[in-house]
Amino acid sequence: MAEIARAAAEDARLIEECGFTAVLVENFHDAPFLPGAVEPETVAALAVVTRAVVEAVDLPVGVNVLRNDALAALGVAVAAGASFLRVNVLCGAAVTDQGLIQGSAHDLLRRRRALGADVAILADVDVKHATSLDTRPVEHRARDLVSRGGADAVLVTGHGTGQPIDEATLRTVREAVAPCATLVASGTTAESLPALLRASDGVIVGSCLKNPDTGRVDPKRAADLVQRARP
Repeated sequence: MAEIARAAAEDARLIEECGFTAVLVENFHDAPFLPGAVEPETVAALAVVTRAVVEAVDLPVGVNVLRNDALAALGVAVAAGASFLRVNVLCGAAVTDQGLIQGSAHDLLRRRRALGADVAILADVDVKHATSLDTRPVEHRARDLVSRGGADAVLVTGHGTGQPIDEATLRTVREAVAPCATLVASGTTAESLPALLRASDGVIVGSCLKNPDTGRVDPKRAADLVQRARP
């Protein structure tokens, strides 16, 4: 755990030095993911790593507990001093490679209020690696994330990790939830970044920053991405 926390803190500092505005900690290598609550040791490990990242940078730090353990993410955020969390299925239900995953807004918002936690919620609409069981148009589902689910930002993804988003969907969601922020959360590259930033309020990037041989943040890739974001 000490080595994992050290590596995470180093990557976070590199991300900060390159000019990013936030960092997100998640258990990405825990696949196959659990569809519901994760094990206690996973929660404890994420709290240790997240705290190391919080102490390493002056940026907002977030938590995502895959596949959809929003209560664990909130607990880690509160214990470690993080300021936001991501939840893949906040409202509705989706069929995923973990089976059926159901929304967690009812538990998450009540627990956040009970804890008095100042932790923002970033929620996916039509999250990657999943098919929503809600067949209404995406703009209706996106509005519900904000008005009924309490999301502070809505995330738009492609079909899978590293897959580009549908730009028409992005425009529809952004218009539907404004002034709530809409973020692109998969498939961003250095080449696509300028156009995506014009069409959204920001991007979440992961795969395009990593050295494929080590899984660690590549300084050149990170710096190039930030350079593309500057006017």
